[in-house]
Amino acid sequence: MTTTTPLNVLTYRTGPADLLPVVLLHAFPLDARMWDDVALLVPGPRAVLAVDLPGLGGSPGPGTTAPSLDDAADAVAQTLTAVGVERAVVVGLSMGGYVALALLDRHPDRVAGLGLLDTRSTADDEAARENRLRVAAELESSGTVDAVRPMATALLGETSRALRPELADRVGALIAQQTAAGVALSQRAMAARPDRTAVLRRFMGPALVLVGDEDVAAPVAAAEHMVEALAAPHLVVVPHAGHLTAIEDPAAVAEAIGELAARADIDGRRVRG
Repeated sequence: MTTTTPLNVLTYRTGPADLLPVVLLHAFPLDARMWDDVALLVPGPRAVLAVDLPGLGGSPGPGTTAPSLDDAADAVAQTLTAVGVERAVVVGLSMGGYVALALLDRHPDRVAGLGLLDTRSTADDEAARENRLRVAAELESSGTVDAVRPMATALLGETSRALRPELADRVGALIAQQTAAGVALSQRAMAARPDRTAVLRRFMGPALVLVGDEDVAAPVAAAEHMVEALAAPHLVVVPHAGHLTAIEDPAAVAEAIGELAARADIDGRRVRG
């Protein structure tokens, strides 16, 4: 997904130079606005930014027909340089987690702390890969996002679907504003991603692994797999939430991100000292 121009960035808050900024990477098939509630609740005065991944939200589409999350990670690194961020606490949810892992793999010096939310470090199995490619082909053929509209409900936990139906409307509105081409290329990129569990084993910095206890797409077992591979993990299981914890329980997610960022600040000062 190589791009020739920086990606679109939402700057929720600027902050002092002595505190690491938080960079948020969004889920599929949404954009950076899914972080609106969380970003405003992250504790402290640190900078908080969110990036639209290639072809989604306000970001340019990929410059290749061979989509890759590696290229997406390179585009994020390029974009962070463009906005003056050299090192950050990088937090990704679902597809954003895949890109965060690719960023850690390809640009490890950029990642001071790692947040993996409702995601997994393993590759798709054959059935999941084939389904992604089928959906991508349907999106390209129809020229609409109709094939992924049901995700507005499916990504939410059972409790949210039953008690907070307005959340499905919010997610659905974000999906409707994406392009079929951008969503299709994201599907193809995710289908091609490798297993990056070994990347986690090399990471010695502070990490957060967070998952909704009603998440079906990336369940608690997938979170526990990542925790086992990390040197300094903190596992948070959010009750009564599904795959979109940042929308379903933004306060819990913001608190966990704040704790991660504080650990990364301390770790950075220890290294410099």
